[in-house]
Amino acid sequence: MQSSTRLPSDVEALQRLHRALRTLSASNRALLRAEDEDRLYHEFCRIAVEEGGYRLAWVTRAENDEAKTARAIASAGVDEGYLESVQVSWAEDTPLGRGPTGTAIRTGKPSVMQNIQTDPYATPWLETDLAHRFRSFIALPLHVEGVVIGTITIGAPEADAFSDDEVALLTETADDLSFGIETLRLRARHRAAEETIRQMAYFDALTGLPNRLQLHDQLRAAVDVARGANRPFAVLHLQIGSLREITEALGYRESDLLLQEIAGRLCAIEATGNVARAAEDAFVIVLARGDAEAARDHSQRILAALAAPVQLSGLLLDARATIGVTLYPGHGDEPEALLRRAAIANFRARQTGRRYLFYAGGLDTECTHRLELMGELRRAIEGEELRLFCQPKVEIRSGRVSGVEALVRWDHPRLGLIDPGAFIGLAESAGLITPLTYWVLRAALREGYAWHAAGLAVPLAVNLSPHDLRDPLLLDHVSDALATWGAAPDWVAFEITEGALMDDPIGARDRLVALKKLGVELSIDDFGTGYSSLAYLQKLPIDAIKIDQSFVSGMASSEDSSVIVRSTIDMAHNLGLRVVAEGVETRTIAERLGQLGCEAAQGYYISRPMPVAQYPAWSAAFSWAQ
Repeated sequence: MQSSTRLPSDVEALQRLHRALRTLSASNRALLRAEDEDRLYHEFCRIAVEEGGYRLAWVTRAENDEAKTARAIASAGVDEGYLESVQVSWAEDTPLGRGPTGTAIRTGKPSVMQNIQTDPYATPWLETDLAHRFRSFIALPLHVEGVVIGTITIGAPEADAFSDDEVALLTETADDLSFGIETLRLRARHRAAEETIRQMAYFDALTGLPNRLQLHDQLRAAVDVARGANRPFAVLHLQIGSLREITEALGYRESDLLLQEIAGRLCAIEATGNVARAAEDAFVIVLARGDAEAARDHSQRILAALAAPVQLSGLLLDARATIGVTLYPGHGDEPEALLRRAAIANFRARQTGRRYLFYAGGLDTECTHRLELMGELRRAIEGEELRLFCQPKVEIRSGRVSGVEALVRWDHPRLGLIDPGAFIGLAESAGLITPLTYWVLRAALREGYAWHAAGLAVPLAVNLSPHDLRDPLLLDHVSDALATWGAAPDWVAFEITEGALMDDPIGARDRLVALKKLGVELSIDDFGTGYSSLAYLQKLPIDAIKIDQSFVSGMASSEDSSVIVRSTIDMAHNLGLRVVAEGVETRTIAERLGQLGCEAAQGYYISRPMPVAQYPAWSAAFSWAQ
């Protein structure tokens, strides 16, 4: 039989076993209420000391630093300064790692040091532990998701404090705590995932601003508050004017940086409003307490903040924008109506060159009408509602018809004949301009076939838009149309506006080179409005330029216009190009153009646009001398 100095009495054994039970029971109650991992650690330490009756309880975290430190993250029952004076590691090759804490982390099993005065591995801490009246320790590993993350270390003032039964109970406590930590971490991941989903659903990933979905909720709340308080508020729809061009020229990375800079500037001045990203190039600001005057002042502040260019890729990029404004309740009392009408006002601001514009009631009706026409235009292109018109070009010296420009009119079943100025813009907005161009091309070659059969061998010129030049199937469509009618390349010509060339100079040049290889004639239309350089013109495979009618019609009253026309003709001839003047409305202008050396004229003096069916009769009756 062992002496009483080695083994406690049965009463002492039960008392020690009971403290482990109290610790286990109270810890399980704490686990049920736990919401935070750090608080759970501290609560367990408190329970072990205050309810369990142990001298010391501390939780260590196993660091993965070079020293493999076991760092205290929670404790209870420790005299001030004790933990700071104790260094513990879980490295096997150092004395600091051979105590119960390091051994438990390293092995993943409970480690007991029953008497620090006789245990050789207690040497690094012996003096400190004796000074703080500790005699025995147990360290219990915390297993979380299959990894030992640290330990629970418990100290007792007596030697041989931890019997096998007590070790078993405390091990169960540590296992429960490990399960609780796993549960809390799983909950934290779920919350993080839910927050990520919420961020994705309600916030714009690029700018971090509320997106359109959250904006709608904010507007609904703003309407409810404003209605209850009987006060107005304003909605500002801001659109960046140059984003598409920047994206095409520099790429998405630079345009994203521009958007982030603009979002930052907006947030810097928004003390009372909410900023949201409503579309790729659009932001919305809600002024919760804004009337018309406040909205006007705020719009001016925003535009001033965006006036300074943004420096990206060594370039100064334009951050300017337009703003459309709506007011609650004057312009609507529903979120969608306020947003839609603010966008309509913005669209009109861009059309009219205004920096900001308040919504006007008629704009909504006009926009609805435009949307209706967009839908009907697709049907018109696919059906039998488009009509081919033409306008002749005449050589000024000889009076011979040198060609005609193919034009399109829309014979709307309800609205009658619609000029292109009323629907070409719609076609561009709706992505229908290229199908419309191909319709004109096919109709022109069909008519050209009939004309050639009748002995009227003049080319029909078809206009190409910037969208057409970017279409990878352009050459295929031209080749197919020529093959369909057995047409020679000189049956058709193409006119490209100077502005279309400057939208994408390199791409346009490459596409024109490919078109020229087919043998067709190429002209620059509206010359003088697109700011193309002489060096650029030299690189283009063009045959002629058409001087814009704004300069030609002004020759009769403006010497400046005459100088521009004369200089343009001289420049074109130096480059070996023919010149056509459009907008010729009087004989005086036609004669003046002839004196300046202009080869051909087009305009009302010669003929207004006519249905192609009327051209043969017109051609037979036409006389330049009249």
